[in-house]
Parts: sequence; C-alpha cells; structure tokens
Amino acid sequence: MLRDDALKGKTIIVTGGGTGLGKSISRYLLELGANVTICSRRLAVIEATAKELMDETGGQVLAVPCDVRKPEEIEAVIAQTIDRFGRIDGLLNNSAGNFISPTERLSYKAFDTIVDIVLRGTYYFTLAVGKYWIENKIPGTVLNISTTYATTGSGYVVPSAVAKGGALIMTKSLAGEWGKYGIRLNAIAPGPFPTKGAWDRLFPEPLIKLMDPVSRIPLKRVGEHGELANLAAFLLSDYSGFITGETITIDGGEVLMAGEFSHLESVTSEQWDAVEQTIKQANRASKKEGGESA
Repeated sequence: MLRDDALKGKTIIVTGGGTGLGKSISRYLLELGANVTICSRRLAVIEATAKELMDETGGQVLAVPCDVRKPEEIEAVIAQTIDRFGRIDGLLNNSAGNFISPTERLSYKAFDTIVDIVLRGTYYFTLAVGKYWIENKIPGTVLNISTTYATTGSGYVVPSAVAKGGALIMTKSLAGEWGKYGIRLNAIAPGPFPTKGAWDRLFPEPLIKLMDPVSRIPLKRVGEHGELANLAAFLLSDYSGFITGETITIDGGEVLMAGEFSHLESVTSEQWDAVEQTIKQANRASKKEGGESA
C-alpha cells in the first residue's frame, strides 16, 4: 500500500516481535525502510528472528530481551534502541497472552498473568516511551493491537477482554492528552489472523470443529498477515498524521454477525421456504381475526 521508502529513517519498537503477527508486521516495516527493535522474553527467538528479517529485507533489526511487566527492562530496550539508532519514532504494543477457559476455572494467578502482560505491559511501555518523546520534543506514534471484544466484551476470554478494554481506553485518553505534544495513539482490532501459538490456545482441536470461526465471517475466510501489516504500517506512518484516538477493525465483518438474528445464516433455502409459508399462514390468520401484521 505504501511506497518503498515510506518509513525511511524511522525507528519503531515492536513488542512481541519475534513471532506471529509481530514478526509479520516487523518484516513489512523493514521493507518500507524503518529500523526495528523487537523484544520479548525469549532471547533466542528474537535473535533468530532478527537475523532472518535482516537477511530477507536488508534492514536493521535490534533484538533486546524484555518482560513488558518490568519497567527496568523496558527502560533498557529504550536505551539500547536510542544508542543503536539515535531516536525512537514509533511503538507497536503487540505483546499479548490469552487462552480460552470458563472464567470460574481460572486461578487468580492465571487472571493476573494475562492482565499484567496485556494491560500493565502496554501502559508501562507507552508511558516510558511517551516520557522520552515529551522530554525530547519528538512527535511519536503508538499503535496498540487490540481486539473486537475490547468494546463488546466476551465470555471465556474475560482476562483478555478486561486487559484489552483498559488498553483501549488508555489509547483514547492519551490521544486527547498528548496530542499537544504531537504524539498520536491508535489501535487495530483484528479478527481471526491465524498464528501458531495464539491459534492453538484459542481454537484447540476439540473446539475448532464446533466453533468453525470462518463460518461467522461474512467474507468466509481468515485474515492474511500482509493485510494487517499494511494497516499497521499506514497507522505508524506520517500518512495517517491526522488520525488519533481511533480503533480500526479488520475482521472480514465478523463483528457484524453478533446481531440477534445473525445465526440464521445457517438456515437452508428449503427451510426458508417453509418459514415463508408459516409466516404467510400467520398473517392470514391475523387478518381474519382483525389484527395487524408487523
């Protein structure tokens, strides 16, 4: 979507950049000319990813281990990024944790683990980078990977919904407060974009046959990583310079199927014929009784 040098000279930190969507987005940012710092807790993984992405794109990748729940490790990522690339222009908060479970089965620790990574990690990193930008008078951009149920809520992923909902409100709140510094904050709410780790936790084998996530998507397919990377790159670029405080949904229309009657998509043509006849009979009966049909 963007020209090859659209992010030339920009430096962007990607949390959770070693695997999955973070890795795919990092690859595209590099192709567009950005320098990228990727961080996660597993040093071996991000070092391997950094080498792979540099070999593929010719760009520069810095791999720094970081647990986003620990401010001192976040500060180390920031310091090493500035030392290597000179400055920071963007932050992609992509680190996440999630699994599917009835809420009453969760321990306090399990709930805390998800909220700490997703919410605490997001506001720790955002606050640290924001202070750096404000102190140095640098206009910066934060992009948070959210989810469609951050606004609607969802059973069976309650810790994630709580955390993503909080991060989304932070996005809107800081967009209003920090706009005067030239700092923009936006979010993306993806639908199903299969990744090995997250997909296996959210759609384990016994459930995926029952749920069939594609059946709930009007476009009848899951998302491709390149589609999300395109959107992320645009929102991190100067081309979206007048967009802030927004959440853009990219889900093939999945969230639109949450209506009361959306499940009727599974009704066959023959069944609709029978339904139509039943409705006509009900209308005729209503008219004979002097009533009105809706």
